[in-house]
Formats: sequence, C-alpha cells, structure tokens
Amino acid sequence: MTKESALIVGAGSGLSASLARLFAKEGMAVALAGRSPGKLDALVAETGARAYRCNVSDADDVAALFAAVDKDLGEPDVVVFNPSARVRGPIQDLDPIAVRDALMVAPYGGFLVAQQAVKRMLPKGKGTLLVTGASAAVKGYANSSCFAMGKFGLRGLCQSLARELQPKGIHVAHFVIDGGIAGPNYTDASRGPDAFLEPDAIAQSYLHVLRQHRSAWSWEIELRPWMETF
Repeated sequence: MTKESALIVGAGSGLSASLARLFAKEGMAVALAGRSPGKLDALVAETGARAYRCNVSDADDVAALFAAVDKDLGEPDVVVFNPSARVRGPIQDLDPIAVRDALMVAPYGGFLVAQQAVKRMLPKGKGTLLVTGASAAVKGYANSSCFAMGKFGLRGLCQSLARELQPKGIHVAHFVIDGGIAGPNYTDASRGPDAFLEPDAIAQSYLHVLRQHRSAWSWEIELRPWMETF
C-alpha cells in the first residue's frame, strides 16, 4: 500500500508541531510549509518531515508548494490549514493595508490551499481537509474586527466546502479552538491547571476526526479548556 501523506500548511512550534509528530508516529509521510522553513529544522530532524517555503496569500506560491509535495511525497491524503493573522485595535485606528494583508492569509489563503488540495482529491474520491479556527470564528470580540472577519470567513468556507465535497468522498472539518494554546507565552501559572489547551491534546482530536468513519463524519469540532467560560 502507498504510504499515507499529510501536508501541514502554516507550520510552527505549537499545534502544527504536535500534528507533525503525531502524524509521523502514525506512519505518515509529513510535509511542512511556512514562510521561514529554516525555523522548522529541529522538527524536520525529529519527525523526518520535509519543509517547504510558502506564502499562502500568493496563488503561485501555493500551486508551487503542492507541485513540490506531489513530486517528493505524492499527492497529500491529508491537508491541514493552520495559518493565522490578525491586526488588533479599535476599528478607527486600524491600518487598512494591514487588515487587507491579514485577510489575504485567512480566508483567502484557506481558499487557495483548499482549491489545490481538492483538485488532487476529487479524481480519487477521497481525502481530508482539516482547518484550524478560533473563538473569533463564532464570537466577534471588541477590538478584534480584523481577526473576526478572517476567522468567520474561514469557517464559512469550510461549511460550504463540507456541503459541496463530503458527498463526493472528501472530508472537510473545521476546528474552533476556543481558548489559548499552551506554549512559552501561555502557561497555567497565573490561571490555574489546564487553563490553556495542550497542543498534543488538540492534535489527538484532529487525528480522531481524520479517522472517523464516513457514516458519522463531523464537519466542525469545538475544543475548549474545562474552565473556559461560554
């Protein structure tokens, strides 16, 4: 059997690194894509993954990424979209160009990645697209209009694609990460145990959705710490 392959777009040291480790443990060939692939050297050495440079807001870059992965690992069976961008502040103070650039990452970058993935999956009648969302996908917070626009748009893209593609054998799932992800800048010291989502635990939920039987597919999963308020 051909080895299963996964492409993680927007790779870094947090959730995407946990996904890379878990997918590699599952026996998958793993490709990592980011703006600065040199920062992924340690993760590449640990997992045996391949790293690629990609600006998700550039259609030619995204097409070139998929062509390179096709050549090196074969067409990906699983594609994870993990990039995010935001501009904080009151709407009257926001730089319109900075907001435009953030929206070019999500949802536009999500569209570009999904399009290239689906072009490869449709002929085979199978494949999985997993997309990382946030609280802002369902709750627009004050002084976070840019982030809300991007994440609401990304969620809408996923819902539309799920309805379009799941009857054709392609599983599309959106993950609402409702809370901060644990890391160097987010620890439980000030907020109590399990105040932040552990990236390894999130990755396990991604794997669970990936392995769901098609008779009971989820299109959206919401994950939050037990102490997070609704």
